[in-house]
Amino acid sequence: MLSRIAESLFWIGRYVERSDGTARILDVHLQLLLEDPWIDEDSACRSLLSVMGSELNDDVQLTRSDVIDLLAVDRHHAASIAYSIVSARENARRAREIISTELWECLNATNARMPRRVAADKTHEFFRWVRERSALAVGVVESATSRDEVWHFFSLGRAIERADMTARLLATRSLTEASGASWTTILRSCGAYEAYLRTYRGLPSTQNAAEFLILDRLFPRSILYAVMRAEECLREIDPRSGRVGVGDQAQRLLGQIRSELEFRPIAELIDDLPAHMESVQAVTSAASNAIRQRYFPTSAVPVWIGENS
Repeated sequence: MLSRIAESLFWIGRYVERSDGTARILDVHLQLLLEDPWIDEDSACRSLLSVMGSELNDDVQLTRSDVIDLLAVDRHHAASIAYSIVSARENARRAREIISTELWECLNATNARMPRRVAADKTHEFFRWVRERSALAVGVVESATSRDEVWHFFSLGRAIERADMTARLLATRSLTEASGASWTTILRSCGAYEAYLRTYRGLPSTQNAAEFLILDRLFPRSILYAVMRAEECLREIDPRSGRVGVGDQAQRLLGQIRSELEFRPIAELIDDLPAHMESVQAVTSAASNAIRQRYFPTSAVPVWIGENS
């Protein structure tokens, strides 16, 4: 497979997952600002922007509308939903000869229907639409793509991004500490509440909820599941890489963070949850760079220089 095609597939997976994860985080936490009058809106919005990798001037008083404008519909802001949708569609265009017609039509239609603005009373409907369109794109790939390199690069991008987004979601817990339903809010934001109740058969506690979202090997949105899925994709892409030790840098990074999470007591993870989640985000970023350097090397375009006469 050409490296440019593999790179496009990887980033389609990442951008589709990023739009879904960003919609989930914004939906839950902006709704919380409406329901909890004791939360300071400006500080909560700044914390949310910081978690999503965005910053604004300190002399500006932030509101829900500012967050929506920046992280939802701003097509030029790299952390926004609109940017992810546009980028997924652009990468699909570059890989048009490989991806299915159904996936292309799905991403193209989503990009065409992406609104320029979202009314304050329509935010929940907008975020639900983003989640549904992301699920449709993933469903098309899962149901109609051979389990070859195309599927593995797409799934690798999704797994890397999902680990990062779940870590970001857990890092936003500081926004809901004043609310008694903080862990319920976190679980609902990633569609894990019902799965958690079936597993633990009780209301969310700090230890159980954190354990479920970080370490559960069966729930697909847990950090551990996503990291293990990324490792599996890398092994399938290059089966020879694991014959003697682990020579692939991305696999090494992911294996190290997986081992650190698996063998560290959950109480220690909870004691300094933001720091551990920052470590996960740092590893996913470093692993993504390692994948890019190995499979999508960028070099200067060769220029023909004629012989001097």
